[in-house]
Amino acid sequence: MRRMYGEQEDIYYYITVLNENYPHPDMPQGVEQGILKGLYRLPIDKPGQGARHVQLLGSGSILPEVIAAADILERDYGVSSEIWSATSLTELRREAQAVERWNLLHPLQEPRVPYVRQVLAEHAGPVVVATDYMKVHADQILPWLTDRRFVALGTDGFGQSDTREALRRHFEVDRQFIVLAALKALADDGVIERAVLGEALLALGIDGEKVDPARV
Repeated sequence: MRRMYGEQEDIYYYITVLNENYPHPDMPQGVEQGILKGLYRLPIDKPGQGARHVQLLGSGSILPEVIAAADILERDYGVSSEIWSATSLTELRREAQAVERWNLLHPLQEPRVPYVRQVLAEHAGPVVVATDYMKVHADQILPWLTDRRFVALGTDGFGQSDTREALRRHFEVDRQFIVLAALKALADDGVIERAVLGEALLALGIDGEKVDPARV
């Protein structure tokens, strides 16, 4: 308020209020630009195990579920991961579109690379994005990640009144579904046996005949 009205700076702020309290770690060093651009990696070390590796992106209040999913993947399935906070998937898309426009208008110059592709280029494995928006929200960045398997998890369907845990299970965005999505992506890439998926359904307590939330 002081900067906007008192000092008359040409700026404005978004203030997001959520209906859930969860711990926010200290901001890692050197991620300021990543936060503003829409994506930065959390300093959480999940040791690599060759090809059994995934990239997990989470947004907002679903990020703690992503972090928990990374723990399950490492502990129970020997799958390592890197965890990313997606502060704005929309901003990632806007920047990528601006880069594509620049490349179109400057065909004789060295092409620029969108930020989302830059930061993920050195990090191997399928990308799983989990948000509490519809899946199309995560799909915004898909055109620039076509070099790898991409999975979007979201809350497609009608609103429900229940506990947060029940709603996340209903919309298939909780930690167990994030784990299943990551394992399925690895199986589709031929990295793990498909039999692991059947075992995972039982271990994670997921009903394979569950009704599609988008059709409820």
